[in-house]
Amino acid sequence: MQEFLQSPIPMLIAIFAIMYFLLLRPQQQRVKQHKEMVDNVRRGDTVVTAGGVIGRVVKVPQTDDPEISVEIADGVQVRVLRSTLSEVRAKGQPVEPKAEKKA
Repeated sequence: MQEFLQSPIPMLIAIFAIMYFLLLRPQQQRVKQHKEMVDNVRRGDTVVTAGGVIGRVVKVPQTDDPEISVEIADGVQVRVLRSTLSEVRAKGQPVEPKAEKKA
């Protein structure tokens, strides 16, 4: 048993376990949350794209369609891919205020 513990195999297993719990598992959870958020987008929600464009969802086609229509200004609609949405805010959800810097 002493020889097994001194071999590199337990060390490799320990390193893999640490990598899994610190890197892989949280990333999988973030991907799952993002997919759930994008699948639940509804008309009227305010969205932020990965490029920083903020707009209101005007048209949400069927679930299998990768595009949605977003109004970014009065009368200006653009089509964006669902996968490029970085944040979805509910219809009445206010913008979170940032902490003020003290002088």
